[in-house]
Amino acid sequence: MESPLVVGVDGSDAGLTALDWAVDEAVRHGLPLRIVHASLWERYEGAVPPWATERPSGQVLAENIVGTAADRARVRAPGLPLTTDVLAEDASTALLEEGREGTILVVGSRGRGEFADLLLGSTGLVVAARAHCPVVVVRGDRHSLEARHERVLLGVGEHDVDSPAVRFAFREAAVRDAELDVVRAWRRPAHEPADHPLPSGDGGAYVAERSSALLDKALEAAASEHPHVRLRRTTVEGTAHRVLTERSAAADLLVVGARRRGGLAGMELGRVAHRALHHATCPVAVVPQRPLGTTQGEP
Repeated sequence: MESPLVVGVDGSDAGLTALDWAVDEAVRHGLPLRIVHASLWERYEGAVPPWATERPSGQVLAENIVGTAADRARVRAPGLPLTTDVLAEDASTALLEEGREGTILVVGSRGRGEFADLLLGSTGLVVAARAHCPVVVVRGDRHSLEARHERVLLGVGEHDVDSPAVRFAFREAAVRDAELDVVRAWRRPAHEPADHPLPSGDGGAYVAERSSALLDKALEAAASEHPHVRLRRTTVEGTAHRVLTERSAAADLLVVGARRRGGLAGMELGRVAHRALHHATCPVAVVPQRPLGTTQGEP
């Protein structure tokens, strides 16, 4: 059986928005949907004895959350294969474990009970930073959530030559019949490269030329596999996190790679992914660039 698309729900509005997005995404890719909810009700209320006549309130709440989510999914996409589960773990642990078998892991931008002014909830940050599969944090306005822009935005970095993020973005553009807007941001060097062949003072042009060459190399393999995807290639002077955040306003999905680093959750993502998760105005897909546990230089 094909690995499912997994979505975490918690009864919050953000969770329901993520559920709707996940249903649409599962339909696009022809994937089964798995709806999960993490609950530690047994830890605090205890196991139910065989003679009990009433179920604990925590159990009732957890089962209602997944049941309501399943009903909502069936109304939105009748016939979509789906399963549900209540997992006896904290939310981050449960979702990370589900991500080991999932094709894509979808979460809301904030959880139930978190402060309304948070840009990104703690669960979304931890899961995006550590999951083994691509993670989509669902955020944005109605136009992006309903895929009205018909555009997928991909940020290309130094290590994105034929990377998992590049291939993910091409697949998304293909199943959506959307334009793929590929951006490589570059910054003018503080000092002119000693070996560049351009006249003095043209260091910016030299970096822009190198960025364009890198962009072509990064896309070559995936573009040949998806010849029908409409491509727009752009090199832009500026910081990648600012450029991508601004351009996300006209996209249905922003795709960035995550070169995993050690450290606190979020910081291990790198600045570009971290900024996108907090400030992008469309859903953000964070794609691991290599399996967890590998080191620099390993494939």
